[in-house]
Amino acid sequence: MSQFTDVFLQFIDGWGYYAVAILMALENACIPIPSELILGFAGYMIYAGRMTFTMAMVAGMVGGMLGSYFAYYVGHYGGRPFVDKYGKYFFVKKSHVDIAQEWFDKYGIKAVFFSRMLPVVRTFISLPAGFAHVDMKKFFFYTFIGSLPWTALILFIGMMLGEGWKVMMEVGHEISLAVAAAIVIICIVLYVQYKRKKKKRVH
Repeated sequence: MSQFTDVFLQFIDGWGYYAVAILMALENACIPIPSELILGFAGYMIYAGRMTFTMAMVAGMVGGMLGSYFAYYVGHYGGRPFVDKYGKYFFVKKSHVDIAQEWFDKYGIKAVFFSRMLPVVRTFISLPAGFAHVDMKKFFFYTFIGSLPWTALILFIGMMLGEGWKVMMEVGHEISLAVAAAIVIICIVLYVQYKRKKKKRVH
């Protein structure tokens, strides 16, 4: 998809929030457009005063959620055979779906949350969730809370980097792993605090 980078940037430059929402929908619908490109450039637009953080955040989340639902329904109604047969026409590699499937098989519905911050997996995790016919309310919940910090952080980094926002394209995977590690640590800390408070109440 790198050959279309300039096209995507021109689209965002011309259509603003609508373009952010559409491209994030495509990315989450398993079209491998890097979210670092979409949200990173949107962050630069915030820096340049052409977007607001709040509206860019809303556009990114709305698009991401719609795309995730679309991919979920493709997996739900089409199944793995359909994706393997027709996915190649939409730049969907079987190996990428395999990676997402491995994550889902290992961690279940919780993989939908953690994978939103990981390279490759975040784009395709909705498919195995659809294959497994997971509960829609749980899918919505884990997709939302997983997408929210990732969307906000990439927008913020793009905004802070300003004209140097393209650095994220070079270190996107490292950023993803760092974000995932930080969120895992925060979850562990919150869980430990919760258990301690619960134990105190019992005593």
